[in-house]
Amino acid sequence: MSAIGAFKGFGVTFAHMFRKTVTTAYPFETPVSAPRYHGRHILNRHPDGLEKCIGCELCAWACPADAIYVEGGDNTDEQRYSPGERYASVYQINYARCIFCGLCIEACPTRSLTMSNEYELARDSRQDLIFTKEQLLAPLLPGMDQPPHPMYLGDTEKDYYLGALTNPGTSAGAERAPWSEQGTSDGSGSAGGES
Repeated sequence: MSAIGAFKGFGVTFAHMFRKTVTTAYPFETPVSAPRYHGRHILNRHPDGLEKCIGCELCAWACPADAIYVEGGDNTDEQRYSPGERYASVYQINYARCIFCGLCIEACPTRSLTMSNEYELARDSRQDLIFTKEQLLAPLLPGMDQPPHPMYLGDTEKDYYLGALTNPGTSAGAERAPWSEQGTSDGSGSAGGES
């Protein structure tokens, strides 16, 4: 009986010796992650470069690991970072605490926070695992202006949230007057609904 068991054991070993290897040369050949992989967070922008984040802190409230810190600030007509009244003046994610559950993504009302497929987040120190707003913001694409800048003529907050911008950023028609000079769409002439 023991000889039969030994042959069965060696049979498993010999079968694995002639199979194709499943390991990869990882640092040189990066594997492709799944499309729905939860990786590093990205703070998205509107087509003209303004930030989508309005500093509401709902992502921080939804985070079960308390890994997100948001400090909201108020936009002015001269210093506009987002189309709404507020923006995130400080935004930090601590990847030493983050469990990549995606609850912050679901809580975001403006869809400003998404997760990328980037998984290489290893750092030498814990302090380097705290990503700031500058590290998380999506890069500026061609035609985008670096915030702060005013909203442009004809663009209202509703247009921004519905994604119905007619002439974003410095693309065709960007020589329009700033939003604050145009007034509201009802013709009242007050900027941002203030009088």
